[in-house]
Amino acid sequence: MSAVAAPARVPLTPDQRSSFLAAFLGWTMDAFDYFIVVLVYADIAREFGVSLPKMAFITTVTLLMRPVGALIFGLWADRVGRRVPLIVDVCFYSAVGFACAFAPNFTVLIVLRLLYGIGMGGEWGLGAALAMEKIPAARRGFFSGLLQEGYSTGYLLAAAVYLVLHQAFGLGWRYLFAFSILPALISLIVRSRVKESEVWETTRERKVSSQVSAAAVFKNPTVIRRFVFLIVLMTAFNWMSHGTQDVYPTFLKATEDGGAALSSDTALVIAIVYNVGAIIGGLVFGGLSERFGRRRIIVFCAVLGLPVVPIFAYSHTAGMLVLGSFLMQLFVQGAWGVIPAHLTELSPDEVRGFYPGVTYQLGNCLAAFNLPIQEALAANHGYPFALAVTIVPVLVAVALLTALGPENRGVVFGSKESSGVLQGSAR
Repeated sequence: MSAVAAPARVPLTPDQRSSFLAAFLGWTMDAFDYFIVVLVYADIAREFGVSLPKMAFITTVTLLMRPVGALIFGLWADRVGRRVPLIVDVCFYSAVGFACAFAPNFTVLIVLRLLYGIGMGGEWGLGAALAMEKIPAARRGFFSGLLQEGYSTGYLLAAAVYLVLHQAFGLGWRYLFAFSILPALISLIVRSRVKESEVWETTRERKVSSQVSAAAVFKNPTVIRRFVFLIVLMTAFNWMSHGTQDVYPTFLKATEDGGAALSSDTALVIAIVYNVGAIIGGLVFGGLSERFGRRRIIVFCAVLGLPVVPIFAYSHTAGMLVLGSFLMQLFVQGAWGVIPAHLTELSPDEVRGFYPGVTYQLGNCLAAFNLPIQEALAANHGYPFALAVTIVPVLVAVALLTALGPENRGVVFGSKESSGVLQGSAR
């Protein structure tokens, strides 16, 4: 890989820092709540008397509804700005997440998780759009990696809270959902202080003066082709992340179907370690994408993940499982660390509230059956096979799709180059 000159450091303003922190905390809350379910869904299944494969659909319904949230809040954000929709969104998903603690049965919990999926569907796209529109172009790569690792930070927080509340104090899964209201309130307080996106304001003035609508943007063939391509790419990316994360805590603790048969405490320590690896990966490779390019870094990470699969899936000792999971998440989240910058740079100004969130969440939707599929494969062929057979193809797919796709690294938001109408092709 050939490098370009390192960009000069541009200090962030207080508003830029607040905007980024708000997006980071929102994404952290998304992952925290999602992985609380992953960590305790076996406990919930026992309480409600449902099978694990059936229980696994609790994550599926959440993921299936995220495109709805991305569509609703994305269209709203392109019409009225980023700030108000994001504040409403965090209020909505915080209330629903808290209500999960009081679900009387499995059906009610499914409905609440469905509603939660709508709320969280609006979070990533709007948060990423606002943060990347505020961050100086020369520093997008690093802050993209940092933003995306809010996801791993949320997973880390979920594991730590589970360890303290569930393991140390013996509190049930309901307390974990109730706890989620605290970081959500912090996110709301920070978000209420954020100013509107200057890029959105500039784009609104341009749309008014030129009478450009979102429909006109989607008449551009390049915009449509790229939209479809990004949905396919995000499907592969979400299969990659969910395939390496969702069933893994269960695999570590399982005593049958080829599980590692580790204690709950050991499994949680491993989860904490591999999430540290994920955070490191996002920061390092997100920053490197500013020098070497978005596509090259993603392909590099996906290819390096392939030889890690045997260690990750087939190891039998805690030490090797720590090593395999640390390296896997280093590369998986290293690739993911590029995505907030990559997706927003490929999104036209006029529909940036809608475009990255919907493409991301439709990909997430198409990957929503990952956990039930892995559980079914594990029941018939064992967890190691279920992990390997679902991970290897998506690592290859991520590398190939990214290599064949476009890149707009360093594009100036609000310019003719980033408009969906005033220019016709990506670089």
